[in-house]
Amino acid sequence: MVQVSIGFQASPPLALRVEQSELDALLAAVGGEGWHDVKTQDGAVRLNLEHVLWVRTENRERGVGFGTA
Repeated sequence: MVQVSIGFQASPPLALRVEQSELDALLAAVGGEGWHDVKTQDGAVRLNLEHVLWVRTENRERGVGFGTA
């Protein structure tokens, strides 16, 4: 799973956890028009592509406790 944040024109960013294939499909769709469905760890999200300004990803797994960075 990849942690993704999606920025919009007039609302706070949306944080999601998605499979790499879903991220690839989203990145291919960004800049287009219409709606795009993203399957997430918790369900699904429908995005209006005309309002997406940016997509940020984090590949680093987060853990709890102490460890090396």
